[in-house]
Amino acid sequence: MIERFLNQTEFRSQEDFIRNFHINVPDNFNFAYDVMDVWAEEAPDKLALLWTNDKGECISFTFKDIKEQSDRTASYFLSLGIGKGDMVMLMLKRRYEFWLAMMALSKIGAVAIPATHMLTGKDIVYRNNRADIKAIVCAGEQQITDHVLNALPESPSVRILVSIGPFVPAGFHDFHREWNDVPAFVRPENVNTNDDILLMYFTSGTSGEPKMVAHSHTYALGHLVTGVYWHNLDETSLHLTIADTGWGKAVWGKLYGQWFAGATVFVYDHEKFTPSDILHKIEQYRITSLCAPPTVFRFLIQEDFSKYDLSSLRYCCTAGEALNASVYDRFRELTGIQLREGFGQTETTMTLGTFPWMTPKPGSMGLPNPQYDIDLILPDGTPAKPGERGEIVIRTDRERPLGLFKEYYRDPELTEKAWHDGLYHTGDVAWRDEDGYYWFIGRNDDVIKSSGYRISPFEVESVLMKHPAVVECAVTGVPDDVRGMVVKATIVLAKEWTKKAGPDLVKEIQAFVKTNTAPYKYPRQIEFVKALPKTISGKIRRVEIRENDKLVSLFTALAKVPVWSAHNVGWVESLL
Repeated sequence: MIERFLNQTEFRSQEDFIRNFHINVPDNFNFAYDVMDVWAEEAPDKLALLWTNDKGECISFTFKDIKEQSDRTASYFLSLGIGKGDMVMLMLKRRYEFWLAMMALSKIGAVAIPATHMLTGKDIVYRNNRADIKAIVCAGEQQITDHVLNALPESPSVRILVSIGPFVPAGFHDFHREWNDVPAFVRPENVNTNDDILLMYFTSGTSGEPKMVAHSHTYALGHLVTGVYWHNLDETSLHLTIADTGWGKAVWGKLYGQWFAGATVFVYDHEKFTPSDILHKIEQYRITSLCAPPTVFRFLIQEDFSKYDLSSLRYCCTAGEALNASVYDRFRELTGIQLREGFGQTETTMTLGTFPWMTPKPGSMGLPNPQYDIDLILPDGTPAKPGERGEIVIRTDRERPLGLFKEYYRDPELTEKAWHDGLYHTGDVAWRDEDGYYWFIGRNDDVIKSSGYRISPFEVESVLMKHPAVVECAVTGVPDDVRGMVVKATIVLAKEWTKKAGPDLVKEIQAFVKTNTAPYKYPRQIEFVKALPKTISGKIRRVEIRENDKLVSLFTALAKVPVWSAHNVGWVESLL
C-alpha cells in the first residue's frame, strides 16, 4: 500500500529519512477510496478492526467488511439528507460504528466532527452554532441523548439526529434498524478536492472557548509517518492506542496511519480505565503494539507484571504530554521495551518523534518528522542555539506541510495570530541538545517565573516522579507577594503512602527535590489529591488547578486563615 505514495519506503537512519522521504500526493485524495477500498480489493480477508468491550463482546472486521459496511453507512447518510460539505458531529465513544461513520462521511464528502460523549447541553449548543452542525450521530445512552435533545431548541442548524442504540428516543433515527434497508451505494461525483475539509476538532484549550481546528483531506496522508514509521507497524501488527474517539489521538493512533500500514486496529470499548484490564487484553489477544499517554504508563507500572504474559508486545509509543524519564526506566525494566515518545498537536500530525532507527533519550520528544520544517525561536524571533529555550515553530514559507491544519474555522484573526510571516507558532516551549533532540519544557503560559528564575513545570515533575510516594503530579505557579510566583506541586500518592500524607511527608518531598535538582525549583506548596483534573485526551489541566488555587487564595484571605498546604483545602471547599 505505502509504495503507492512513497518513492522510498525503508530507511536506515534519520539522515536517510530526511534526505529521501517524500509523499506523492494524488489529486482529489480520499482516504476511504484510495486506501481502504484498495485494501479491500487487494487483501479482502485481512483483519482490519478487532473490537472488544468490557462486557466480553468481540467483533472482527476484515477490510472487505469495512468497505461494504462503510458503503452501506454512506448510502444511509445520503438517504437522511447528509451530503457534501455538511457538518456531522460524532459522539460515539469507542463504538465500532465510529470507524464506519468516519469512512462513510469521507466517501460522501461530508465533514466529520468527532466529540467527546461527556459534552453537556451547553457544550453541544456552542458546537452546533459555531460550526452549523447539521447532524449528530451518537451512542444510544440516555445521558448523551438527553444532552443532545436539550441542546436542540438553541441549535437551529441541527436537522438530523441518529442513535446507534441500544437506546433510541423519540426524535432520533435508529441507525441499525434503518441501516439494513438502504439502497446500494453509488459513489457521488466530485466528492472532494485536496483542499476540502475532511474533519474538524473543537480543541479543549487551556482557556476560553474551544477553537475549531479544520483539516483538509490530505491530513490523512500526513499520518502515514505516524503509523508506519513512529508506531513501526506492518501487516502483522495488532495495534492498540488508548484514546477516546472524541480526541484527535484516536485518528492518530487507531485509524489513518495504522490502516496505511495494513495493521489490525484493536479497540477496547470500556467505561472505566483499569490498568489490570489493559494488561489482560494485551495478554488475551496477543497485542503487538501499544500507544498511550504517559498517564496510562504511569499507572501500568504500578501493577504486578509477573501476573501477565506480555511476550507478544514488541513496540510501545507515548504522546499527549511529556514523558518522565523515571516512567521510561521502570517500563523498560518490566518489559525490556523502550518507550518511544512523539509530539504533535490537534493542529498537526506527529511533528517530532523517536523513530525505530534512533536511540531513545528518556524524556526527549525525539527528532523532527521530515514532513515538517521545525525550529526553535527566541522571543526576538532568532533561532535558539543548543541548550537555549525557545518556542517550537513550523516554517511554512516554502510550502504548507502535509498534516498541518487548514485553518481555525471561521476565525481568521485567531488563525493569523498563530500562523503568520511563514511560521506556525505552536505555543510550546522546548530546548534542543547538541544531537538535535528536542526536550519539552511546557506551554508558554505554564512556565513559572519565580524570583527572576524561569522554572519548567515538567523539570520539577520529573524529579517528583522519582520519589516512591508519587504516582502522578502536576506543578503550577502560585502568586506570591515576594517572589512573584512560587512552585506548587499537586500530588497523587501511591496507595501505601496515603496514610503518611501530612507535614512530615511534605518536608520529605521538598528535601528530595532540593537534593535532586536546583534548590530554587523545589515546591514551596504541596497538595495531596485523589486525582488530577484531566481532559478527555488524558492531558493534565493545569489551568483548572490554577483556577482552584485562586479560589482558595480568595477564601483564605477573606477568612484570614493561613493555608500552608493541601490539608486546609477541604475546609475551603466547604465554603464554596
